Amino acid sequence: MGRRQSFLASQRIETLHSLDMLRQDVVAFLDERFPPTVAEEWDRSGLQVGPLDAPCRRAVVALDFGLDLVARLQSVDLVVTHHPLLFRPLDRVLPSAPLGEKLKALLLSGTACYSVHTPYDSAREGLGEVLAGYLGLEEVRPLAPRGRLVKLVVFVPHGHEDAVADALFRAGAGEIGNYGHCSFRSPGMGTFLPGKGAQPFLGRVGEEEHADEVRLETLVPSECLAAVLEAMVSAHPYEEAAYDVYPLENRCFLHGLGRVGDLPYPSPGSDVVRRFGSALGAEPREVYGALHPTVRRVAVCGGSGGDLWEAALRSGADLYLTGELGYHHGLASSESGLTAVAFGHRETERPFVAHVGRLLRERFPDLTVEER
Repeated sequence: MGRRQSFLASQRIETLHSLDMLRQDVVAFLDERFPPTVAEEWDRSGLQVGPLDAPCRRAVVALDFGLDLVARLQSVDLVVTHHPLLFRPLDRVLPSAPLGEKLKALLLSGTACYSVHTPYDSAREGLGEVLAGYLGLEEVRPLAPRGRLVKLVVFVPHGHEDAVADALFRAGAGEIGNYGHCSFRSPGMGTFLPGKGAQPFLGRVGEEEHADEVRLETLVPSECLAAVLEAMVSAHPYEEAAYDVYPLENRCFLHGLGRVGDLPYPSPGSDVVRRFGSALGAEPREVYGALHPTVRRVAVCGGSGGDLWEAALRSGADLYLTGELGYHHGLASSESGLTAVAFGHRETERPFVAHVGRLLRERFPDLTVEER
């Protein structure tokens, strides 16, 4: 699950057997990998139809919920799609219309449908890094950073700060760029008066205690906060840990749409386009600008990436590879000196199916996973 594997997930049994596994276990795993907190405001990811508190023995992973799935639902417990089935508010549902037919089939079969849309697009180990991996890009970072950081401050008795800090780091705290275990520590004096019924680690009930303490500060991605707080409470020696959580304005570079990075070695633009297309199994649909004889920095974005061409330009990219661009975005990009190539919306998001299918098989060996 990467370096930011949540504390809660790390404590779970590695293999869930089919008799014990619920749909919500699968969904919880997907949410850990692709946090809902990094979804775009306009997105409708998450549970679309059906219950999650039911057994899960067979799942289907698909880019879209197509009509071809309707006949399969009686033997499927969970459908995981990239694009949400319910994306816009409904003013009517007609059984004879395609959407009505899909909803009717889901409700009658009791199958659940769950969407992982922009959380997959933006997450640190999601679509952007899959596409960047096709070219072996190095020093990869988001084109449009997304995510929120908070600062956690906890007061720990002197001599216990390392144990508490280690628990926080294991749960996902303390990472800044390529640096881990980042914290700030300052000594001070804490006071407290244990009341009736307390079982104090230091001092006595009814007597004010003065204790040498350490103010321990670290950064936490918001999606890890619950797991970090649980780790903190478990590792803290006090019966009641004193801590503060502060919202921050800092930009979080863990997640975000698109990716930009450097090729391992400079290459002709035509070679880069060919390698990327070969990995996708697709041919370029539109090329705006000239393919430079030497390309070093490349930006990628799956799906509809027209709005990010300026971010790609600011990043210093020589080449921008995306799904859909649009004529005016492509023209503006080429006139600004950035060559942009569109491979198709579906073609650049299709890796979702194989990637998520593989992750589910690895995490749930007893789950039958079908890719559509």
